[in-house]
Amino acid sequence: MLQAIGLTSSPRRDAPPAVNDLTFEAPPGRVTALLGAPRSGKTTALRLMLELDAGRGVAYFRGRPLHRIAHPAREVGVLLGDVPGHPSRTARGQLRMLCAAAGVPASRADEVLEVVGLAGLGDQRLGALSVGMDRRLGLAAALLGDPHTLILDQPAEGLSPRENSWLYGLLRAHAAQGGTVLCTTDDPKEAARTADRVVTIGAGRLVADQDVTDFARTRLRARVAVRTPHAARLAAVVSREARAAQRSVEVVQEAGGRLTVYGSDCAEIGDTAYRHGVPVHRLADEIGDTGPAAPAETVGASRVESAVALSELPPPIRVRPARGPLRPLRYELRRSLGVRTTTMIMAAVLVVSTVMSVLLARTDGTALPRVLAAWPALLPLPPAALGAGLLGALSFGDEFRYPALAAARGTVPRRLGLLLAKLTVTAGFALLLAGLAVAGGAQALHLVYGPELIEMPSNAVALGASWAGLTVGCAWAGLLAAGVFRVAGAGIAAVLAVPVLVVPLVRKIFAAPSAHSVAGLPERLRELAGRQLPQEADHWILAVARVVAQPVGTALALSLSALICAYLFTGLRGRARW
Repeated sequence: MLQAIGLTSSPRRDAPPAVNDLTFEAPPGRVTALLGAPRSGKTTALRLMLELDAGRGVAYFRGRPLHRIAHPAREVGVLLGDVPGHPSRTARGQLRMLCAAAGVPASRADEVLEVVGLAGLGDQRLGALSVGMDRRLGLAAALLGDPHTLILDQPAEGLSPRENSWLYGLLRAHAAQGGTVLCTTDDPKEAARTADRVVTIGAGRLVADQDVTDFARTRLRARVAVRTPHAARLAAVVSREARAAQRSVEVVQEAGGRLTVYGSDCAEIGDTAYRHGVPVHRLADEIGDTGPAAPAETVGASRVESAVALSELPPPIRVRPARGPLRPLRYELRRSLGVRTTTMIMAAVLVVSTVMSVLLARTDGTALPRVLAAWPALLPLPPAALGAGLLGALSFGDEFRYPALAAARGTVPRRLGLLLAKLTVTAGFALLLAGLAVAGGAQALHLVYGPELIEMPSNAVALGASWAGLTVGCAWAGLLAAGVFRVAGAGIAAVLAVPVLVVPLVRKIFAAPSAHSVAGLPERLRELAGRQLPQEADHWILAVARVVAQPVGTALALSLSALICAYLFTGLRGRARW
């Protein structure tokens, strides 16, 4: 049972609210159509029920509001507009990523693809899908969690008549199993043909809540569609005979030799045409709309009052944060590897790093660590660090550009699990990229110049730690900046700002004469810990201190600290609004 009680949207400026005190029910086991003309408030009503827009009122899904349902995807399946997703992602990859978000097995993706008739198109890119395929994929995404309630906004838009019949057959099958189906439409004939119950709204208010039989009797009227080469003559004859018989018949002449006759039937029109020798090419009964909806006050008995006693001011509807994925690490891996962008960036970085390492080795002035890292003095950062920062920026940037977790919200949930998953995955990609860049450079030097060029430095461990910290730090800086500013370009700018802006500032600070020394730091840390630390801990503490003491390391640490604070601040400010 879906109950919408007192739904009222927040008005904008001087305009009246798009939805005003809307109350209705969608019973289980039936298909309910929310009927209204364009801009009548249908989509806004759905968004209020799903807590996507702020307003007043409440919507209960089997007795619970959406924000009190532990796993919303398993209770409510939603289709609002187009399927949000990266155009390069495949249909199967999109659904498997959403499976990780909903906490259902990945095999569920193939099952729903089979149900919606896309089993053979699972490898099709989202950007190449037709309108009908996109609607099918959206319905598949709504069915992933095997929900009890389906809420669909204009599900038949852009579908052919055959696809339309298939769609409503599937919705009726879902309702026959005890599920609740609510879909919007602006076509009265479609509502009468496909739904069991029709809720009519106009200007955001309830006009009628009727069984489909009552709806067809009170809101629709029969008509006869006629096509003849002598439309004007037949229209005059029918009107003249109706006046003579004192019957209420309305004849509307349309283009292409077509007539629409209200208040008559096929037999009468056919007999009239035969008597007057008018050839008829088409003669059929149809169902037509009554025209503009009557005001809510004149509907009378058709309006159904809610059994729930409402207060003068219904409870506020707040825009709730979207739920994070139930399996965040699996979700992030499928999101990152589901498009070619990740592999293309890594491949480009490895090629550039290898070529630059070979070119740098031709001169004697470049140290071996910089040669292996492909880091000439002219570049602010090596290609591996820039690539890691770009991957980090896209990790959140693609979420905002192609939202998957929060369809139609345009935002991404700031959940700790999702953030930790993104940090873990980007760190893994950064370390892999750093290792492959060094290994590729070493192999290229061995192949071009021979083995005598490469010698293991004495401080290889410290250099490796610095190299890993640089790439991971750049990846995290791009990730956090994109999460704060909601665009991938901000993440890339944050990565470039570290060597261009922050490093010169740190060097000025380090260039100042030092009045104090950090000598004896391990002993003081051991005293602070209150127990005896292993002797090897001194070497690790000093190694970390040396890495952080580098200008780039200090600049990166400062940038990450500032970005973490900004991320937490924006997250807490958003929660305060909720």
